[in-house]
Amino acid sequence: MTTSEPMRPLTDDEDALVRALPRLIYALPRAIDADLVREQQLPLIEWIALMRLQEAPERRMRMGELAVACELSLSGMTRIVTVLERQGLVERVRSADDARGFNAVLTDAGLARLERAWPSNLASVRRHFLDHLEGIDLARLARAIQNVAGDA
Repeated sequence: MTTSEPMRPLTDDEDALVRALPRLIYALPRAIDADLVREQQLPLIEWIALMRLQEAPERRMRMGELAVACELSLSGMTRIVTVLERQGLVERVRSADDARGFNAVLTDAGLARLERAWPSNLASVRRHFLDHLEGIDLARLARAIQNVAGDA
């Protein structure tokens, strides 16, 4: 767009979407977290860490990679892994590739914990998000969100 082109104002629908997005980004994780804590005594960030490890090859990830996957700082991830380690859900082991680094490894107990919490997470995601998207092309919506996130 050049400076000589007139600015096109947002339509009412565009404006409503732009205004709703920050609320979604704020409210959705908090609602899911509240459900998981109430029903499973498992905060959402711990669920996410366990899930990312479960999806990783050999259920292990370098601490830095896990931090990125969970959108946390390395120090924040270290605090979460320490909590999970105390519960026996994760182990921290030296990396075979680099003795200075550590991997977080999902234990069998961690996998079992994730599986027990899965129904609560699924119900919460459906109730707070997916049930509100009836009639929307979800594949197209997912692509659009990925495109926007890729531009950020």
